[in-house]
Amino acid sequence: MICTIATIAVLILFGWVILGWIVELGRIPWGHPVRSLYDLIGKGINPILRPIRAVLPPVRIGNAALDLSVIAVFVVLWVIRTAAC
Repeated sequence: MICTIATIAVLILFGWVILGWIVELGRIPWGHPVRSLYDLIGKGINPILRPIRAVLPPVRIGNAALDLSVIAVFVVLWVIRTAAC
């Protein structure tokens, strides 16, 4: 059961990251259903990422930023999946 939940969480987080790239690059206009899905998933993920971002702030790379909190959650989920499966 834990393995399945961790796998679903990884897929949701990965999808949110991909949607974030598309949305931030301006490929999805405001009010588009994909933008709404991105915002809805973000409302569930951001409370998890916010405390991690307080410890691991995004790293600035030119005009962009690399969000290390997402990478940290991927690592934690990978450890959970490895231990549970």
